[in-house]
Parts: sequence; structure tokens; C-alpha cells
Amino acid sequence: MAAIRKWLLAGLLVIVPVAITIWVLEWIISTLDKTLLILPSGWQPDKLLGFHLPGFGVLLALAILLLLGATASNFFGNKLLKWWDAMLNRIPIVRSIYSGVKQVSDTLFSESGNAFRKAVLVQWPRQDVWTIAFVTGAPGGDAANYLKGDYLSVYVPTTPNPTGGYFVMLKSSDCIELKMSVDEALKYIVSMGVVIPERMPQTLIK
Repeated sequence: MAAIRKWLLAGLLVIVPVAITIWVLEWIISTLDKTLLILPSGWQPDKLLGFHLPGFGVLLALAILLLLGATASNFFGNKLLKWWDAMLNRIPIVRSIYSGVKQVSDTLFSESGNAFRKAVLVQWPRQDVWTIAFVTGAPGGDAANYLKGDYLSVYVPTTPNPTGGYFVMLKSSDCIELKMSVDEALKYIVSMGVVIPERMPQTLIK
């Protein structure tokens, strides 16, 4: 029985990551394939080929993203984008949702942004209890007027779902910068400490 249990666990360790990877890829491809619905019915790949071939939606989505990115990067496209933003910011309900989402996306995806660029070790939720967090920037607005000294804005993710967490402002001297990539830190968090990154030296953030 011990040998059978060992073989079953070994089989699960092989099949579970593969099954989850296939499931995630299938979900992504099937979701992106829905972008084909924007094409005229006569241009639908299913009708042109006579059968469904998954993946065309991924190519179409990439083409749309590249086209939008190229358009937004030139002078006229930038002007059009500003006009679009101004129009959406005039719609009462849409304005509150769009502006908030845009600020977050600009912070996360901007090349000059500092969001999730550093993994740090902090004491949370009390002293002598440590967890991994991510530096998202520096405190701003009226909150910065009440913080004396050098502070950092830090996001403390939950485990195993890092999309939920807590935003806190900590002294930079209380944050230990980890010499690991953000990807390694996320894997460590999601795996609940099972996937251990390579041990590397640590330095205090100045």
C-alpha cells in the first residue's frame, strides 16, 4: 500500500501541473477567440475554412493590440487618445470607473512606473512575523504630509491568491529589499512557501 500511495502521489505531481497548464491555455485561447466576433460574418475563419481552428482569435487580438499601440505612439494617435480620455471622463458613471482603472493600468504597465519592481521583506501583520511584499512607490497626496521620514508604499499580497492583499505605508528602514525577482517572489507566495527561490544576499533599502 505504501508503494501504491507513493506512485499515486508521483503521478499527481506529474499530471496536475500539466492539466492546470492545459486548462489555463484553453481558457485563454477560447476567450481570445471571441474577438473573432467583431469580424463580418463572411470573414469568419470558421466559415472560410469550413471548420473551427482555435488560435485565430489570439492572432487577431495581438494584431489589434499592435495596431492600437502603434497608433497611440504617434502624434495624431496621441491626440486622438487624449480626446477619447476627455470624452470618457465627461460621462458621470463611466468617469469614476474608467479613471480609476486607467490610473492603475498606467502605473502597472508604464515603462517608467515603479509598481512591483522590488520584492521586500516586512513584518506583517505584527512584529516578529515576516512576509514578502512589493514596493509600489512612495506615499503621496495629503497622507505624505503626516508621515515624517522616508516611507514606502507597499502592497502585501495574500496567499495563495496574490490579487487580494493590503496597501500599507512603511518606513523604508523597516523594509528589507530581497535580491530576488518579482516572478520568484510571486511563485514563493502563490506556492505558500513550497517553491523556494535561491538564497541570495539581502540589503536594507536606503
